Amino acid sequence: MTTTSIQDCLGPTGFYDKRGEDVVLLVHGLTGTPAEMRHIGKRLMKKGFSVMCPQLAGHCGSVGELKRSKWQDWYGTIERAFEALKQEHLRVYVSGLSMGALIALKLAEEKGQRVNGLGLLSTTFFYDGWNMPRLKRKLFLPIVLHTPLKHFLSWEETPPYGIKCERTRALVHAVLENRDALAAEKVGIFSTPAVTIKESTRLIKAARKALPKVHSPALIVHSTEDDMASVKNAHYVARRISSDKIETFFVDDTYHVLTLDKRRDDIACRMADFFKKCALHQPLAA
Repeated sequence: MTTTSIQDCLGPTGFYDKRGEDVVLLVHGLTGTPAEMRHIGKRLMKKGFSVMCPQLAGHCGSVGELKRSKWQDWYGTIERAFEALKQEHLRVYVSGLSMGALIALKLAEEKGQRVNGLGLLSTTFFYDGWNMPRLKRKLFLPIVLHTPLKHFLSWEETPPYGIKCERTRALVHAVLENRDALAAEKVGIFSTPAVTIKESTRLIKAARKALPKVHSPALIVHSTEDDMASVKNAHYVARRISSDKIETFFVDDTYHVLTLDKRRDDIACRMADFFKKCALHQPLAA
């Protein structure tokens, strides 16, 4: 594939901060924004890493733009960013949140150990958290996703929006209540079109197939109180990837959006330490 520049990969709301020779490629979640990864990025920079978080294709704009995007478009954003970073940095680590973690796993399958390490945050193969009504999952998904209704209906996200911290949750709620033109850029889209959910199920399927072919070192981080995806997801990944180096970090006092919640600093520090250990014990791949 043709390699583009780092700046060309960012998109309107993405960010790239160069600090050290090793870089962490951050992948925001489905319907999310690069802003949800900014704090983690700043903490990683303080630990000596460069950081990049591009805006995924179809995100941070209108619902129509999101509906027209496919999971391959989201993945393509990260693949181009990865190749651009490989031209500039000694090592490239990849850390994704929720659906972003699935993209990171797919990338690790495709790129092999050129991905120097993975930080998998709230990996979501199953929507089985305590705030995901079982009856709604069982009825909504089969009826809507496999009929023409998928073009007209959406899944409305409700409080706590994956955030336990009351202050942060209130800020998100205030932006949503104002319904200003920049809401999608600031906090993302909290009404997910059914066609986008359908694309996410296709990404889940691709990531599930990728798991046995993932050999990169992996840090799996999950909340014991995740409101959207239970710790079953973390165990599922740990049992199926083929990496020789797997660490799990289970945190409490936080919900699904780990990068915005109460334990975000602890998570950033643990991830930085993990990536530094990876650098000491693996050869560099071209």
